[in-house]
Amino acid sequence: MTSESAPVDPQDVDADPESVARTILLDQLSGRARSRRELADKLAQRHVPDELAARLLDRFEEVGLVDDAAFAQAWVEGRHSARGLAPRALAQELRRKGVADEVARDALDQLGPDELEEAARALVRKKLRSLERFDEATKTRRLVGLLARKGYSSGLAFAVVKEQLALDDTGKDLTP
Repeated sequence: MTSESAPVDPQDVDADPESVARTILLDQLSGRARSRRELADKLAQRHVPDELAARLLDRFEEVGLVDDAAFAQAWVEGRHSARGLAPRALAQELRRKGVADEVARDALDQLGPDELEEAARALVRKKLRSLERFDEATKTRRLVGLLARKGYSSGLAFAVVKEQLALDDTGKDLTP
């Protein structure tokens, strides 16, 4: 086995810094996609020189292993469908991950108003089941608060909650 194909131990002080940095990047990318800044932060945390980190990250971008636009698209799609997050909350998460605002905006544009409204309805229907014992004002406050924490506008939140509470009062089945 040659030294080039042997895995590089990032703790090995005699190892080539570029090999160590490359191994760190590949390890980080093996779990899930990451933004360029997340990877740069990890390299800095592991004391990889800035010049080397920038060169490797540029190369990883060239070959498509690091792509903030694709990362943002996947992040928005996954977090919206799994957690019902609205654009405002998703934008904050992407900003924390170092994704440029314009790249985040492009990714967030994939969420249409109908899709957001349906996601808000689904969140309300799910939560409404656990609020049966409360009065309407308490239900409204808690449901609007839930949607606000998920990043929905107050106008949409109040409209969806009002609509779902009216449906609930008519005795219709609210299961999705």
